[in-house]
Amino acid sequence: MRPPFVLPVCALLALVACALPSYVANLKGETTIPAAPAGDTNTPLDAFPAFGSFTNLDFNRNQDFQNLDITKDRVTSARLSSFQLKVLAPVDQDFSFLDSVECYARSGDREVRVAHKQNISSLNLGTPNPVLFLDLTDAELQPFLAAPSMSLVVRGKGRMPSREVRLQADVKLDVLVEQ
Repeated sequence: MRPPFVLPVCALLALVACALPSYVANLKGETTIPAAPAGDTNTPLDAFPAFGSFTNLDFNRNQDFQNLDITKDRVTSARLSSFQLKVLAPVDQDFSFLDSVECYARSGDREVRVAHKQNISSLNLGTPNPVLFLDLTDAELQPFLAAPSMSLVVRGKGRMPSREVRLQADVKLDVLVEQ
């Protein structure tokens, strides 16, 4: 007689064997937040400069997709698994100038929020080169990846920093692909 746990284990293994292959696609980008006018520490930061490599994305040209021989028309699901911002320069700069940040996936006139963080200035992220992990929304991005192009748009609010700040964004996407 078989132990009663064998059947559920076999069923679970069968489901795992039938699952779609999953891959990770990485995106990196940089932007520079301009410094406030000399002596003015209360100039509002209303616009976040674009991350150049996050505009007009075509995932058929993504290096991870090309390395794995994946095309965007085979993607059945895509969701962010990580979104982080890192201060690259100056190394002793923290995120105290930033109150909130949001990231949106955009294609044509469609847009969906994919990541965000509030009350950033109160997090006291230490230097050097602090890293800010954004909260994810679990938005389905397959329609955006399938579009001719998409963009990741970052919006932030706070105060302009006293010095120019260079930021790096590191984004990871979990992608399911049909076989």
